[in-house]
Amino acid sequence: MSQFFYVHPDNPQNRLLKQACELLHRGEVIVYPTDSGYAIGCQIDNKQALEQICRIRDIGKDHNFTLMCRDMSELSKYALVDNIAFRQIKNNTPGPYTFILRATKEVPKRLQNPKRKTIGIRVPDNNIALQLLEELGQPLMSTTLILPGEDVAESDPDEIRDKLEKLVGLIIHGGYLGEQPTTVIDMSEGNSEIIRYGSGDTEPFQ
Repeated sequence: MSQFFYVHPDNPQNRLLKQACELLHRGEVIVYPTDSGYAIGCQIDNKQALEQICRIRDIGKDHNFTLMCRDMSELSKYALVDNIAFRQIKNNTPGPYTFILRATKEVPKRLQNPKRKTIGIRVPDNNIALQLLEELGQPLMSTTLILPGEDVAESDPDEIRDKLEKLVGLIIHGGYLGEQPTTVIDMSEGNSEIIRYGSGDTEPFQ
C-alpha cells in the first residue's frame, strides 16, 4: 500500500518532501506532479525501481527515459550539448519540454536509448517537483505517467491512487493538473526535431 501525501502546490511542506526523498533512497517508485500532468520516477541508479516503472507503464528498454533536473547546472553533467542548443534550452526552461540529447558517461547505460545513446533532459516549472529535486540533490529518473492504453498524462491524483496504490511507494497529491504531456524535442543531431507535440510551444524550435 502506497503512502499518499497532500503537498501544497505553492508552498510545499518541506517535511513531506524530506520523507519523499527518504522513500526514493530506499528504492521506492513515486508519483509526483509536474507542469504537464503527473510523472512517475525513481532514483537514477536503482535498477529494480526502473523495472517497476517499465512494468507499470508497459514500456521497453528502447523508451526515451528522462532525467528530471532542478536547473541548467545539471545539464552538462548528464548530456552533451553545443552552445546553440544550450541557449535554446536555457531560454525555454523551466517549462513543459523534454529535450533528447546525447548522454554523457554519468548516465547509467540502462537509462540511455540502446541504439542512439541518448537521454531526455527536463527542468519542470512546478514548485513541488523543483523543491523535491532540490531536496534530493540529484536528477530523478522520470517518465510521464501515461498508463497502458492511454495517450494522455494522468492528471487526477485520486484516480492515480485507485489505479496504482499497490504498485508504487508514494503518490504526491499536488492538485488536479492538465493532461497534456511535455513537448519532446530531439537535439541530439545538432538540429531541433519535434518528436511529440505537447504542452510546450514549439515555435522557438521551428
